[in-house]
Amino acid sequence: MSNITIKNVTPRAALPGGEVVIEFSGLELRETTQPEVRFGDFGAQVTLASSDHVIVRVPESSAETGTHELSVASNGDSSIPFPYEVGRKLAGNVHPVANPAVDSEGNVYVTYSGRRGQKSPVSIYKVTEKGAVTPFATEIMNPTGLAFGITGDLFVSSRFEGNVYTVDPAGRTTTFIEGMGVATGIAFDREGNLYVGDRNGSIFKVSPDREIFVYATLEPSIAAYHLAFGFDDYLYVAGPTTSSFDSIYRISPSGEVGRFFTGLGRPQGLAFDIEGSLYAVASHRGRRGIFRFRDPGKPELIVAGLSLVGLAFDYKENLMVADAGSLYRVKLGIIGKPLP
Repeated sequence: MSNITIKNVTPRAALPGGEVVIEFSGLELRETTQPEVRFGDFGAQVTLASSDHVIVRVPESSAETGTHELSVASNGDSSIPFPYEVGRKLAGNVHPVANPAVDSEGNVYVTYSGRRGQKSPVSIYKVTEKGAVTPFATEIMNPTGLAFGITGDLFVSSRFEGNVYTVDPAGRTTTFIEGMGVATGIAFDREGNLYVGDRNGSIFKVSPDREIFVYATLEPSIAAYHLAFGFDDYLYVAGPTTSSFDSIYRISPSGEVGRFFTGLGRPQGLAFDIEGSLYAVASHRGRRGIFRFRDPGKPELIVAGLSLVGLAFDYKENLMVADAGSLYRVKLGIIGKPLP
């Protein structure tokens, strides 16, 4: 019978490299010893240890299978395994700079954006539910924001050209609108209007018949604007600046700009769940990953991870998460907000 009991692990899920806090009881550490922590067959790096908790970094190799049995051991004694969710890697050798997008059949689309001015052989990859990765679209320079329209076509912004393209289910690309500045994040409202974030400081509103309006003006971003609509029909916008105390903006249907939350480091991808809670990629008070805002003033770390850029819910209660080079699936048991 083990004397070590894992009482709690926070956050509830993590990606490789993310830091998690394991609370336990029944373990007395000697002055020069640290417990051994394993995610299944993979040992984790312990970054801090005390008499009742340890902080560990999730091992890179753990992403091949997803959920693991977490254990803490010391001096020949090991805890009862504790089930813990590690995001499963679906695709590597990609280069997302914003949210992935999910179609009605559960396929996930992710960009290979590349350096500014770099033309890559494949612009967008399609990843099936079973994890098959295939090229989907080519010829788009620096693809950035992704969003599905009501017709089922995928809309894609190019931060290099300032254009927004449509890509039909067969992968054929057509120019939708031009002249959007440094076009980054995109999103649709209920009426089918497209919103495009020009990271120089403008949010454009493009009507279904392609009339262009300046919807709102914000502080310029050093990277990209990330856009998502809430159930309240307000547009939520994140855009990292040179500050480590950035805001998520909340813009009314009439274009009035307010601040939803201030105090994040490098806020990026945004998404909503079925209950209306906002999820954001960011850092906050020394922790990095995906934060959930059930209460606008209380960000809660729900997935730990490093170098994350975007996220999207699929239709099976999973969260699709993109870092700078890979796409992961995290089983959270949470339903995402339906598309407009």
